[in-house]
Amino acid sequence: MFGRIRTYAARLRTSAPAQPAGARGTRAHNLFEAAAAYVVARAEDDQDRIEEAAAWVSPEALSFGVSELACRAVVALARERDESPAAVARILLGLPKG
Repeated sequence: MFGRIRTYAARLRTSAPAQPAGARGTRAHNLFEAAAAYVVARAEDDQDRIEEAAAWVSPEALSFGVSELACRAVVALARERDESPAAVARILLGLPKG
């Protein structure tokens, strides 16, 4: 699962640089693109990319995107491991079994 996220983020890093604001053809970053780039940058402890991704969308949108990514990751990992999402979340956070 995290390998797929890293692959996606790598594609974001190697894509064409964004054009200045107001330029023709400029596309705003999607909140899910921002969340994926932000989470990968956090996982790799890359402060420059963290700040770049955080600037793509509002803090509220980034928070929502990161939360949605976390939910989807926990569900996917739970399916992969044949465990409940609650059990997987507790394992990922290092919490004792509930």
